[in-house]
Amino acid sequence: MPTRGTLTLALGQMANPASDGAETEASALDRLLAGVVDVLPAGKLAEQLASGRKLRVKFGMDPTSADIHLGHTVVLQKLRAFQDLGHLVVLVVGDYTARVGDPSGRDSTRPVLSADDIERNAETYREQAFKVLDPERTEIRRNSEWLEMPSAELFDLVRRFTVARLLERDDFRQRMERAEPISTLELLYPLLQGYDSVAIEADIELGATDQTFNLLFGRDVQEAFGQAPQSILTMPLLVGTDGIRKMSKSYDNYVGVTDEPAEMFGRLMSVSDEAMADYYRLLLELTPSPGIHPMEAKRELGRTLVARFHDDAAARAAEERFDAVHGRREIPDDIPEVALGGGEDRIHLPALLAKAFGISSSEARRLIAQGGVKLDGEAVDPEALDLPGAELRGRVVQVGKRRFARLV
Repeated sequence: MPTRGTLTLALGQMANPASDGAETEASALDRLLAGVVDVLPAGKLAEQLASGRKLRVKFGMDPTSADIHLGHTVVLQKLRAFQDLGHLVVLVVGDYTARVGDPSGRDSTRPVLSADDIERNAETYREQAFKVLDPERTEIRRNSEWLEMPSAELFDLVRRFTVARLLERDDFRQRMERAEPISTLELLYPLLQGYDSVAIEADIELGATDQTFNLLFGRDVQEAFGQAPQSILTMPLLVGTDGIRKMSKSYDNYVGVTDEPAEMFGRLMSVSDEAMADYYRLLLELTPSPGIHPMEAKRELGRTLVARFHDDAAARAAEERFDAVHGRREIPDDIPEVALGGGEDRIHLPALLAKAFGISSSEARRLIAQGGVKLDGEAVDPEALDLPGAELRGRVVQVGKRRFARLV
C-alpha cells in the first residue's frame, strides 16, 4: 500500500482538474486514505494521481434490491472524494450481471430476478446514488450495453481464462470443499464484471473487501484485452445495526438512504454500542468525542445522517418523535390513517398490514408470530388473524417499534 508521503508527493505534483480551491491537498489526501483497507498494487495509485489525468473511477452495483443502504454509501463517499479532486466516476449499473447474481460471500446460488424487477431496481439505484455522488462528474452505464453480446464474442472472452483461476476464490473453494453446488453461471460472474472494466476503460475500481477477488480479476481481463490494468481500492464492510453481520436488507439490519426520517433515526438508535466507532469512522469520517455516552453518540449520529439525507428540520422532528414514542411512550400525532373499507364483517390482518405498511402478507404473518404487531399497545394474538371490522375501527396498529397507523 502506498505510504502517506508517496501519495502526498503525487497529489502535490498533479494538476488538480477540479482546481476550485475548496479543498487543500492535505485534506484531499486524508479523504482518499480514510478508512481504506487496501490500495493495490502498491504504488499504482500514486503513479496515476501524479499523471495529472482525469481518471475514470469505476464502481459497479447490481440492482438486486430496490434500495441503497448506508453500507453502500461507504464506497459512494470514497467515490465522491475522487470527484472532489476532479475525477470522473463511472457508475456501472449491473442490469445484466444481476441476472447471474454475484456469488461473493454466498453459500448458495442467488435467486434469479425478473427483468421487470431488475429494471425497477436499476432506476432507483440511479436516483439514490446521487444523494452522495455529484451528477456532473458521474457517468452512468448499464452493462447490458456490452454484455448482451453475440455468442462468438462471449466464447472469445471465456476462452482466455481457466476454471482453476476462477476457483481460487475463497467462497468457491469453500463451497467445493463442502460439496456444495456452484453453477457454471456463477463461475462466469468475475469474467463479466472484469469485462465491465474493459468496456469503460477503468483506471481505478472501488469496492468492499468482499469484492477483492473480482476487482483483481478485472485487472487480468483488462490485460488479456491489451489495456493497462486498473488499480483497486477496497473499503471495509459496514456491520449492520445488529453489530454482527454485514449490513444487508436480507438480514433486516440495514438503514436505507431513502428511509423516512423517523425510521432512519430509530434504526440508527438501535446500532450496537460496539459498532459505533466504525459508524463514525466510515460514515462521518470522525471519531466519537472522548467520554461521550453511547446513547448521546447514537443521537449525534442519527441527527447528522438524517440531516444529510433529508434536512435539519427533519432531523429535529425525527429525534422528537423518537423521544415521544420510546421515552414518553406516546403515539405520534402525525400517523397515517388507513381505511378498513365498508361492509366487511371480518378483516384479514396480514392483508391489512400489507396495505398499511407496504410489506408482503407473508412478512406481516411473520411479524405477528414474533409479537411485533400491536393494537393499541397490546400484542396481537398470532392465532387470531381474522378480526371483526367493528373491533378494529378507531384503533392504532403498530408494526415494530416505529411504524403506526390509525384504522378508520
